Amino acid sequence: MSRHVIVTGASRGIGADIARRFIAAGDLVTGWSRAGTAPEGCASSAAVDVSDSEAVTRALKEAVAAHGPVDVFVINAGITRDGLALRMSDEQWREVLSTNLDGAFYCARAALSSMVRQRSGRIVMISSISPFYGVPGQANYAAAKAGMVGLARSLAREVASRGITINVVAPGFIETDMTADLGSTSDQMNALIPLGRTGTTAEVAATVEFLSSPDAGYITGQVLAVDGGLAMGL
Repeated sequence: MSRHVIVTGASRGIGADIARRFIAAGDLVTGWSRAGTAPEGCASSAAVDVSDSEAVTRALKEAVAAHGPVDVFVINAGITRDGLALRMSDEQWREVLSTNLDGAFYCARAALSSMVRQRSGRIVMISSISPFYGVPGQANYAAAKAGMVGLARSLAREVASRGITINVVAPGFIETDMTADLGSTSDQMNALIPLGRTGTTAEVAATVEFLSSPDAGYITGQVLAVDGGLAMGL
């Protein structure tokens, strides 16, 4: 049976591949991004700034009106504004926290407004191994992604009795537009990874699909790293 799936940050990279994975499975996918673009095959797309609470609520209502209650919500939208903490501006800090953490809360709250009524649903948040591994220059990003774990676990306890699961996927060094031009730095990173290679967006998407499936119905409040063993034991 086709499900209504919303994927944020669906315009490219991990988000786009997650959307494609659900489309291939026969699900009806709504793709959100700041630009309003989404992969071919999405039932609809919308331009949504997830750091804007009212915009998120409005877009969720429009998606439900068009395609019915939300069955799966993938919270993937995120940005980076890297810099050493001593030189990091207030704007760099606030912008990342607003999009990556505030946005995650706004999206989860909106999704739950639909899922609680139907007493079922799956929320998957895309975090990172950054807060577990310790990456210099990413104090803002790591703080936001660590916050997502606390958010997910608190919400998972709040709504478990309604048949809703909430889990976190923590990607490691994944081959995306941001990592494609790293050159020798990429080789250095791969040398640190036990599996010896960069991960793919398809591998992250497959993990998200599993956590959204009936087979994962007894898994909630968990953090699943997709990192080739880099942050083993997080």
